[in-house]
Amino acid sequence: MSIDNSTTASSEFPWRAPRDTQAPLALAGLRVLDFTHFLAGPFATMIMGDMGADVIKIENPGKGEDFRHFPPVRNDLPAQGGPFLWGNRNKRSLAVDLKSPQGLQAIRDLIAVSDVLVENFSTGVMDKFGLSYEACRAINPRLVYCSVSAYGRTGEFADRSGFDPIAQAESGFMDMNGHRDSDGVRTQSPVVDIQTATMACTAILGALLARHQTGEGQYIDVPLFDNALIMTGYAAMQHLMTGQEVQRQGNISADSCPTGKFMSKDKPFYLICGNDKIFQRLALEVLDRPDLTQDPELATRAGRAKRRAELIALLGHLFAQHPWSYWQPRMRSASVPCGEIRTVAQALRSPEAASRQLVTRIPHPEVGWIYNVELPIRFGGTPAADPMPAPAVGAHTQDILRDVLGYDEGRIEALCQPLHNIQQH
Repeated sequence: MSIDNSTTASSEFPWRAPRDTQAPLALAGLRVLDFTHFLAGPFATMIMGDMGADVIKIENPGKGEDFRHFPPVRNDLPAQGGPFLWGNRNKRSLAVDLKSPQGLQAIRDLIAVSDVLVENFSTGVMDKFGLSYEACRAINPRLVYCSVSAYGRTGEFADRSGFDPIAQAESGFMDMNGHRDSDGVRTQSPVVDIQTATMACTAILGALLARHQTGEGQYIDVPLFDNALIMTGYAAMQHLMTGQEVQRQGNISADSCPTGKFMSKDKPFYLICGNDKIFQRLALEVLDRPDLTQDPELATRAGRAKRRAELIALLGHLFAQHPWSYWQPRMRSASVPCGEIRTVAQALRSPEAASRQLVTRIPHPEVGWIYNVELPIRFGGTPAADPMPAPAVGAHTQDILRDVLGYDEGRIEALCQPLHNIQQH
């Protein structure tokens, strides 16, 4: 994420429209203690923050979490690099030393008045702080406690650490992606982290709903590996039914034809004929080739797959005769799924993104404004909270101690003074 506060950049994306102040927030009144770092855990809690929960990010004084320092980082916005800003909006930062008795007591006091705790430390770390699920449940039986890890908190691999690319590699997800004549490739986007975050948030919301029925919270275990395995999709069931290894397909699909990357006269695009009717519309309404629908073999998915090379070559020849501006409206009119192949930069500035205001600007207390990338959720009755930029380390420590826990000024000073000394050094 590049942050450019120039005049050109400021006119490129609009200010984020404020929510209706009379509308309720979906998770208003919910308090979440966020002990997470890097991506899967923080993105899960950010989703809840966007829905209106009070997310309190627990951090070490001074440096904060390591993900803060992933580039690009501006000199006038230290410890708030682009990746961190992307995954940590709508949170408050509480900087406490968990190794001090006073800091640990403050955390226990927060647990007593919180609804959710999310952590993604290595297995055993929370236990060492005396903050295991059992210990926290003794403080607050209604607490929903979610652990995000590499391989889960149970089983013989619970001690293993890992990141998104490792989960992609070991789950088979990496091996099934890429071209047949090359090695499998990982996705550059941390899709397993994002999937894990989404699952964690979903599980937490389910546990909160269950709490209305039982009156009690529960423990939730959400591993990266498990999520990576489910992200192999229906290929897993295809293998279990046939015993055959999943083969890399590159940009084509083994399940539908014609599907893949094509080149118009000026731009590349992707086309999917997911069923026979779509192919008929492509032939008749887009290509003006009724003869293709009259071929009995091409009328079926299996027949088209059998003659894939021939069909792809023919389509490539036809599409190359006109520019994308010719083909796109014809395919849109015929309801043939297709899309221009774009770079990330082009996608962020695309008409589709603009029409949904997916990229906007929001105020920032230190640098005026920063970019903001919206979640793909639109609530009709409980619109998302107005985005608050990811916080500086410990920016809300005193407010939280005073307003949430009711600490007096003397106790706040005693707790914060050592932290101030750490930040100074």
